[in-house]
Amino acid sequence: MSDLDYMRLALELARRGRGWTSPNPMVGAVIVKDGRIIGRGWHERCGQPHAERNALASCAEDPRGAVMYVTLEPCCHHGRQPPCTDAILEAGIRRVSVGSGDPNPLVAGKGIGILRDHGVEVVEDVLREECDKLNEIFFHYIQTKRPFVVMKYAMTMDGKIAAYTGASKWVTGEEARAHVQEQRHRCAAIMVGVGTVLADDPLLTCRLEGGRDPARVICDTHLRTPLTAQVVTTAKEVPTIVATCCMDQERRRAYQDAGCRVLSVAERDGHVDLWELMERLGREELDSVLLEGGGTLNWAALECGVVQKVQAYIAPKLFGGREAKTPVEGLGVPSPESAFRLKNTEITRLGEDFLMESEVEYGVHRDY
Repeated sequence: MSDLDYMRLALELARRGRGWTSPNPMVGAVIVKDGRIIGRGWHERCGQPHAERNALASCAEDPRGAVMYVTLEPCCHHGRQPPCTDAILEAGIRRVSVGSGDPNPLVAGKGIGILRDHGVEVVEDVLREECDKLNEIFFHYIQTKRPFVVMKYAMTMDGKIAAYTGASKWVTGEEARAHVQEQRHRCAAIMVGVGTVLADDPLLTCRLEGGRDPARVICDTHLRTPLTAQVVTTAKEVPTIVATCCMDQERRRAYQDAGCRVLSVAERDGHVDLWELMERLGREELDSVLLEGGGTLNWAALECGVVQKVQAYIAPKLFGGREAKTPVEGLGVPSPESAFRLKNTEITRLGEDFLMESEVEYGVHRDY
């Protein structure tokens, strides 16, 4: 096996932590001695040992003189766990191959520097593109302290998310819907607007066996969510946040008694200020948000600049209808030149459907 093969194995291990390590990164590590893998590990859950220490603990023989392949620069500070650089030096590892540098200001090259200062050979940027992509959520969160927001919707090839009657079950097939559940497992929170709650009464949980339910965030400017809605009646089982501009204490108390947390957020253009809301969620260590709202919330999120990625599940169907809902509504842009630009698009086939994923490109000139 080559250095790239060992790093690919470390990436596979890192992915096993998906959904469980938030707000920490996903990290995998492989230890090789004399051409044999003697240890492997990954960061399994937030608060538990990091990948490097798990790999060292799994070693079948003395790791002194071995090579470690790790997808992210080893940490060098005391957080929930002690520094991994200490463990690497104590074990006598002679070379460390690193995928991504860690943008965390507490690390940011210092981990690599400490290893080199103590005579450890460090090789950087091994499969860096793949390693960076693995932790796009962590990288955004650790640098901005705001959640990485994924705007997700399912639509037909004529751009409809529901029939003109409002019926939307189901736009896409089973494989695409199963993929959505994986995204719910991965993201720390799922967010919708009150309109979606009123129209669909969704539960907003992860239906994967053994999956993790994201925290639920309801944007409800005037507190119109019914107390009988599923997100309210199950709020003592699944963390539920109602973000509102309503200051009526009696009305707020009813949601609190049901188990919801009610966040007071400033009003912006007649709705909850999403930028402020993201800052509040970030302070609570919610590093990612899956936006599953309707066209109004999607437009508001785009307009205020909080969306990092768009996931469009596209079904080979046509609904038609002037009044049929589309995924992004609001006022819209005044001209093609003012469009929100997307980049680095990837297309994945899911059964008969297709998933298009793109990053939102901010900073591009728009004429309003």
